[in-house]
Amino acid sequence: MSQHAQKFLDKLDRHISERIKERLKRLSNEPVPSDSKFIGRDNGEPIYRYRIGGYRALYKVKHKEQIVLITKIDKRPRVYQD
Repeated sequence: MSQHAQKFLDKLDRHISERIKERLKRLSNEPVPSDSKFIGRDNGEPIYRYRIGGYRALYKVKHKEQIVLITKIDKRPRVYQD
């Protein structure tokens, strides 16, 4: 998980943060679930959006290394802004 995503989770209420973490753990078994959406590429790596209630997580899947990297978590309107 990126530092940006971890900082965001640390600022949330504990119960919301735990709910988001539980949903993100599901990505370890299924990196691209049916409710995720492909939104583009960064350096050839696919970027997906994962909806968690009013929050969105943006993540990359590194298939060769079998890594799911959570790059950003935020509320829906802000997650797409840089």
